[in-house]
Amino acid sequence: MAEVREVKLPGVGVRLEFDTAAGEQVAVVVHRGGRRELMVYDSDDPDICTTVMHLTPSEARTLSEALGGSTVTEVSRVVEQRIEGLAIDWVEVADDSSFADRSIADGMFRTRTGVSVVAVIRGSETVAAPGPDFVFTSGDVAVVVGTPAGIDQVRTLLSS
Repeated sequence: MAEVREVKLPGVGVRLEFDTAAGEQVAVVVHRGGRRELMVYDSDDPDICTTVMHLTPSEARTLSEALGGSTVTEVSRVVEQRIEGLAIDWVEVADDSSFADRSIADGMFRTRTGVSVVAVIRGSETVAAPGPDFVFTSGDVAVVVGTPAGIDQVRTLLSS
């Protein structure tokens, strides 16, 4: 079995990474809410991902079972990673979101959920600390900070 390296990502979760016998680096980011990202890095440049898969907890279990894993083992350390109840997550603005083409101020996210939008990723561009007049477009990924419950509310708002 390959040696798994664990990197704690405070407020986010944990990153588990290992090298394959073929020399590829594989990583899984397990977010506090259970969402997972599976990444395979370029063997020539370990800073470039050649593949990124975004998996729900259910999809991660399905993949694990398909690969011969057990559903009994979960990464429980992720739940223990807390910064005074603070969580950080990435929330995509759905294609049919009522907040696409509307500003952060229109959403009143901090007032409604207690969650702050600290950055927005649009394609290969990142807008750090967007102001209240920043207008979302579908496909944007909002980097949000708040309580796990508040982030769930933002996810619901941006997906509907």
